[in-house]
Amino acid sequence: MSTASLTAPGPGGASTGARGAGYRVTYPRVLRSEWSKLWSLRSTWYSLAAVVVLAVGIGLAIGATYTDGGGDGPGDPVDTTLLGLNFGLLILPVLGILTTAGEWSTGMVRATMAAVPRRLPVLWAKAAVFGAVSFVLLLATAFTTFPLAQAFLADTPIAAGLGDPGVTRALVTTAAGAALIAVLGVAVGALLRSIPASIGAFVAVLMVVPNVAPLLPYAWIEDAVAYTPLAAMEPLAAADPRPDLPGIGAALVSVALWAAAGLAAAGLRLRRSDV
Repeated sequence: MSTASLTAPGPGGASTGARGAGYRVTYPRVLRSEWSKLWSLRSTWYSLAAVVVLAVGIGLAIGATYTDGGGDGPGDPVDTTLLGLNFGLLILPVLGILTTAGEWSTGMVRATMAAVPRRLPVLWAKAAVFGAVSFVLLLATAFTTFPLAQAFLADTPIAAGLGDPGVTRALVTTAAGAALIAVLGVAVGALLRSIPASIGAFVAVLMVVPNVAPLLPYAWIEDAVAYTPLAAMEPLAAADPRPDLPGIGAALVSVALWAAAGLAAAGLRLRRSDV
């Protein structure tokens, strides 16, 4: 990896190049830098707070108002109580776009790339930091929201506990899948480098196209749409997924591949184009 070191003369005119090794650009230092930049943004605090408040608030509202019949049919206990996390599937990717495209919009990226000349470690660090923060936040929110909502659902068809089959797995895979979609937002922002264009592309490709594509008269399109990121979240968020949905492993791998493909495209542009 390229290094940046200080080589000022030491006592007696001796070079302090050896001591300058402490200033080398290393991946842990790049991670620490991206961590600091993420938490210095006011939008980070607002967005993460919104995800938690919406998930917990909607989960409690569903638990308190759920009735068996009268329009509320039995559903999956995890998918129903975590309905509020659907807002996180929009909020977190948009925040991910802001962390990357926002740097290009403000011009701060020039300083970042001057400090890390090889460039790609910056992208990997942004994705790793944002993905880890998203996963931990979503996992904690899921494990908080589910039991709180279930406290109101004891005598309903969707009553369940953490020890019931598929429940804990669904909470974990919901957080993992949503965190990967958040990383995809980071990739889209780094690829397009424009906040409006990145948000527009994310909404169009991941939300609009999957809803419109099944209208075409081709049977294979509907099968393919099931492996788009948001559609793949359906089996991941269910304790007992429907048999017509992709398997848990296939759904998780498909979301991971989307995130990986986005990062690969962003990395390729980063290496081949000027900042």
